[in-house]
Amino acid sequence: MQVISDESIAVDPSSKILKKLITVIAVTMSLYHMYVAGFGPPEAVIFRGTHLMFALALVFLLYPSKAEGGLIPRSYDMLILALGLAAIGHIFVDYENFTNRIIYIDELSKADVFYSFVMVVVVLEGTRRVIGWALPITAILFVAYAAFFTQVKLPVLLEQLYLSTEGIFGSTLGVSASYVMLFVIFGAFMEKSGTGQLFMDFAMALTGRSAGGPGKVAVVSSSLFGTVSGSAVANVMVDGPITIPLMKRTGFRPPFAAAVESVASTGGQLMPPVMGAAAFVMAEFLSVPYAQVALWAVIPALLYYASVFFAVHFEAKRHGLGGVPESELPKFGQVMMQRGHLFIPILIILIGLFMGFSAPLCALVAALSCLPVALARKLTRQGITWMTVINALEEGARNALSVAMACACAGIVIGCVTITGLGIVFTQVVIELANNSLFLALLLTAAAGIVLGMGMPTTPAYIVMVSLLIPAIIKLGVEVPAAHMFALYFAILSAITPPVALAVFAAASLAKANMWESGFAAMRAAAPAYIVPFMFVYEPSLLLIFKDDTSYLTVFWSVMTAMIGVIALAGGFFGWLVGYATMYQRVLLFISAVCLIKPGLITDTIGFGLLAFVAITQWYQNKRNASATA
Repeated sequence: MQVISDESIAVDPSSKILKKLITVIAVTMSLYHMYVAGFGPPEAVIFRGTHLMFALALVFLLYPSKAEGGLIPRSYDMLILALGLAAIGHIFVDYENFTNRIIYIDELSKADVFYSFVMVVVVLEGTRRVIGWALPITAILFVAYAAFFTQVKLPVLLEQLYLSTEGIFGSTLGVSASYVMLFVIFGAFMEKSGTGQLFMDFAMALTGRSAGGPGKVAVVSSSLFGTVSGSAVANVMVDGPITIPLMKRTGFRPPFAAAVESVASTGGQLMPPVMGAAAFVMAEFLSVPYAQVALWAVIPALLYYASVFFAVHFEAKRHGLGGVPESELPKFGQVMMQRGHLFIPILIILIGLFMGFSAPLCALVAALSCLPVALARKLTRQGITWMTVINALEEGARNALSVAMACACAGIVIGCVTITGLGIVFTQVVIELANNSLFLALLLTAAAGIVLGMGMPTTPAYIVMVSLLIPAIIKLGVEVPAAHMFALYFAILSAITPPVALAVFAAASLAKANMWESGFAAMRAAAPAYIVPFMFVYEPSLLLIFKDDTSYLTVFWSVMTAMIGVIALAGGFFGWLVGYATMYQRVLLFISAVCLIKPGLITDTIGFGLLAFVAITQWYQNKRNASATA
């Protein structure tokens, strides 16, 4: 799972010595986390603090401060870094006092107070450099609320944020250190082993020749790349340069080509077995194995990609667009013979999780297997040297920085919410605004998820929702896993929702298309996906949650009707099912989709009846048109 910043770009220093220093720190960081995954971590605060020390060192070396006259002298960056490392070192040196003191009762020393301020400021500044202002400003507002608008005393607040495991060194930073780091390293090794080419060739061979083939290639390849990428923008920048020109060449309009690539790439964070970083945070919050979260995500991910796939199919059929010429397509059997073995690391993760091994250990073994697997065949071993290992280790550490800083900064938010009881207040406000209506509460939560996701990465957006919004919909009767998946889903969808749609920005620039046209095309292509979270809230069996009265037949029927409902909805939006859809047929398709999506035998019967009526009517019209032209 590769994670890159969507806001800032690292600046590679010109000094060779500084470059080597960055490489040494990054490689050491990756090796340290790989060692911990294999042999077990130290005590939580030591482990999380070490993870943050590595991250801060790389952030302030790779993301220098900027001023109007150019780069401010490195001494400024080094001073901030030194203070940050000293703040973490203060806990390490005085660790016995840290563990033995009675929190909120024993007074803070002057050094404790000083380093508390330093730690908060350095984390805010480091986060700003990597992912921009949105999350630091959010954290500052929460700190200001706790300090000036509640009865929480400043020393207690500082203690919460710095000298406890409910603040900066809390469970969110622990997720970054324990889970995310290993999967980011795995993603780096996968990339260096040439798996990206396998994904592209596999998708081309599978779907390239059908109607709208290049668009379907984008959907399939992006879903596969999502297994090693936690960033929608990263996915776009890897797949987009190949798929977008292909789509344009076969007749897709540039805005729609950008929309398909951005929507398909965004779904990678929902795609098991390796989802985005927020999924690991969810596992920590719910105290369940990561494999359980991946299992919950299977059906929603399939529904998401089914909606995008059929949006491409119906658009292509409506406009008479073909596939990629046969001469340009790789042969499926040849692809699997030449590069199919590169799927082995992903299978290792799947099998390991299924057998009950920890997610970090599975990621470690899979990462260690990537290059040996690539070296097993002549075609895939080309260009792999010892420097490939060094580059993968360095890239893994670099790509983890945005998540590490986001998790540390999110710890400030969580610490303020916990110490002030703001979560309880917010829950009451949401319930009152929704007037005890679950549907309205869900709409408020969905809107908040999209708005939060516009300004910050998925992980902190989800964390803020966990603190403020999820308790409200749980209180209104939503299953806990469904509530968390609902929040995660909408935090992810912000990447394709205007006005701030980072994945669409990236794809539109590659397609040379208007951003607003691309953004609205993305929302249209993903329209069924906005409905999917409501589906599994009202029908938890779509998350493979089995209640007392839930049978496998019930789950199968729910999944089947939901899938057909999503396809019908896509048909209504794009005006095609088995033929051109007139306006009244599109209305019937929308009604059919709603009936199929809503659980219940009566609604399912109505939905299937309307869908069959539209399909038969269009089939008859196609037959009549064919006779007329014969």
